[in-house]
Amino acid sequence: MSSSEEVSWISWFCSLRGNEFFCEVDEDYIQDKFNLTGLNEQVPHYRQALDTILDLEPDDELEDNQSDLVEQAAEMLYGLIHARYILTNRGLAQMIEKYQQGDFGHCSRVFCENQPVLPIGLSDVPGESMVKLYCPKCCDVYTPKSSRHHHIDGVYFGTGFPHMLFMVHPELRPAKPTNQFVPRLYGFKIHPLAYQLQQQAASRSRSSNSRPRSQKQPYK
Repeated sequence: MSSSEEVSWISWFCSLRGNEFFCEVDEDYIQDKFNLTGLNEQVPHYRQALDTILDLEPDDELEDNQSDLVEQAAEMLYGLIHARYILTNRGLAQMIEKYQQGDFGHCSRVFCENQPVLPIGLSDVPGESMVKLYCPKCCDVYTPKSSRHHHIDGVYFGTGFPHMLFMVHPELRPAKPTNQFVPRLYGFKIHPLAYQLQQQAASRSRSSNSRPRSQKQPYK
């Protein structure tokens, strides 16, 4: 076990540039095998990855190429544990603190008035979708502004995290926006029918452009 003066693997991982969305999972939670049920089937080098997260010395000396694989597995395992942890009372409390501090960013929609957002996954299958940001005011999702967050797997936050947070803490749910953008031209509102007519015109234009033109026979 590393000494108390050294930074733990969990603290080190969460402090890395690009990992600001993660909270520090309690080691007690990770040491409870019940909380890790099924993860050994999803993560390669599971035993070594778990030892890495908990700062335990490996039983066998690892080769250089294997060390990289174990480190990658540890990051994946921590992410999957994180997705479960943030649904617990302790995990929710840590994420609420980050949410209220604006650590996850703010909604880019003008009428949401700089509403803080929450990380969310669009799939519970690893590798299918990167993390997105959920705005509880307009109830829509957005891509994180910073490219350093574009590589984070959305499964590390799960598809239900924001909804669980507001079910447990409904007092944190913001009110719906009172204003909505109204398109205008020369000061007049654009009728919804105009969009339908534009789409029909665009469809006809595409059809005529894709239709093969008959070639005229040259004059003899």
